[in-house]
Amino acid sequence: MKHFISTENITKEQLEKLFELANKIKADPKKYAEALKGKIVATLFFEPSTRTRMSFESAILRLGADLISTENARENASSTKGESLEDTIKVVSGYADTIVMRHFEDDSAKRAGAVSFVPVINAGAGGAEHPTQALLDVFTLRTKKKSLDGLSVAIMGDLKYGRTAHSFIKLLSLYKNITVFGYSVKGLELGEEYITFLKKRGVKYIPVSSFDLLPRDVDAIYQTRIQKERFGFEGLDTTLVDFGKFCIDKSALKSLSKDTLIMHPLPRDGEIDPAVDTDPRCVYFEQAQNGVYTRMALLLTMVNN
Repeated sequence: MKHFISTENITKEQLEKLFELANKIKADPKKYAEALKGKIVATLFFEPSTRTRMSFESAILRLGADLISTENARENASSTKGESLEDTIKVVSGYADTIVMRHFEDDSAKRAGAVSFVPVINAGAGGAEHPTQALLDVFTLRTKKKSLDGLSVAIMGDLKYGRTAHSFIKLLSLYKNITVFGYSVKGLELGEEYITFLKKRGVKYIPVSSFDLLPRDVDAIYQTRIQKERFGFEGLDTTLVDFGKFCIDKSALKSLSKDTLIMHPLPRDGEIDPAVDTDPRCVYFEQAQNGVYTRMALLLTMVNN
């Protein structure tokens, strides 16, 4: 695996090895404190980020690697002078052993991987994919459910621009007998390319039009934020979306099985009531913590090839 651009680029065997390593790191992180000593990792973020950037930088430092970084590359990098993404990547790949990049264009990670001399890790590309988020999501689900085969998962919210949901369901498709329920509103439904992909992988995809139509015993609900910042790309009007339809509150939780997990890639914007945070089924903050361990495992694998 030269680059980690998409969750389509990883096999089930590679994924299980990453999870095995992440579990070892989680159990004894100090053992890996100098695993990447002498290596340099560059983080290039052309879009805002808190969890992804900081968890990657935490992972880099916890592995003993050195970090070079630009946080607001859209404003602060040479792209403001007209430099192409390809030229930026060619230059930066001469400075570092691996590049972690977030960018606002859907094809950015693929373009970066095509010209980089070192591994590129996609930390979010437009509305397309966010593969490292999917790693921590599926790792968390596997930790809680023990086995991923035969699971039923509901994805809610913005399924059109929600790149985290796109990568999540692609990764789940590596397992057997997966059922995915999709709950959104008109204009924000899951794209046909993803539905076709799931079908080819043998995943059963069932769109639903309301929360009440989801099975009460679904194994997990993957809630997502409405990506308001991307609406301008196709002229969608945020006033036409009833965001209250997607809110998980105490009443919604009460209707679900005691074994239904509530997941969210964060940040949230009203779609999960903070009043439910202490419910043991709500695992989104644990997801965020697992991001450090899975990204440490990924960096170890990519930097050391």
